[in-house]
Amino acid sequence: MTGKELIADIEECDLPKGQVALWWMGQEGFVIKLGKTVLYVDVFFSRHPERLIPPLLDAGQACNADLVLGSHDHGDHIDRDAWPALAKASPEAVFVVPELLRVQVAEDLHIPQNRFIGLDDGTSAQIKGVTITGVASAHELLDRDEKTGLYPYLGFVVEGHGFCLYHAGDTCIYEGLQTKLRQWSLDLMILPINGRDAERLAAGCVGNMTYQEAADLAGALEPGVTIPAHYDMFASNSEDPQLFLDYMKVKYPRLKTMVCPYPERVVLGK
Repeated sequence: MTGKELIADIEECDLPKGQVALWWMGQEGFVIKLGKTVLYVDVFFSRHPERLIPPLLDAGQACNADLVLGSHDHGDHIDRDAWPALAKASPEAVFVVPELLRVQVAEDLHIPQNRFIGLDDGTSAQIKGVTITGVASAHELLDRDEKTGLYPYLGFVVEGHGFCLYHAGDTCIYEGLQTKLRQWSLDLMILPINGRDAERLAAGCVGNMTYQEAADLAGALEPGVTIPAHYDMFASNSEDPQLFLDYMKVKYPRLKTMVCPYPERVVLGK
């Protein structure tokens, strides 16, 4: 599918209340459509010599974004090289980032600050037909800025059009995460499964939950569907999603899981 065809498919998609459409863009990047609202979440547009999955869309082609969500300031989540072109292609798009990063990202990328919304753990914004709530993420550690108390890493709970999903961003399990997420009845969870180890951390590759931990989080919260992510982009930071699917099938056989094909449309919901 070409970039032009992908945009056309997103535009043509019209779903009843209670359903969502997803287009997986690799890594933790998804285009999500709830009603008429199109969200680009952690989409990694830029080319990189070590990418295993080439960009499926040029940022300049992304003319249909209503909301652009970036969970944290790593290039495969907040794609600084691509966001100026995305902002130009979708001039009405609003960018949602951790409040700790909001001013600096806007200034660095020369995108007007009035196009940004900053969230933190437990704070919400209602915009363009959806409600987005920040959930602190522990990217190896549950880091918090000493001066402001704000979190640099977030996940997002997105509610709209009769559907509720959690996109975890990059996170490990930490005490209290389940309690926070139990506030919602989640129709979908998108979780990283690439794990972590000493070798990667020593090389500056900050880790996430393992596939077993992701399965147990899904098992505790029982969402409608769980989708694994963040395992396909770099050979040095990958995992086999079949291990996640097999573990879920044995340990939590009642729960639905799936691996998304990219960039084909996936429809979920009631």
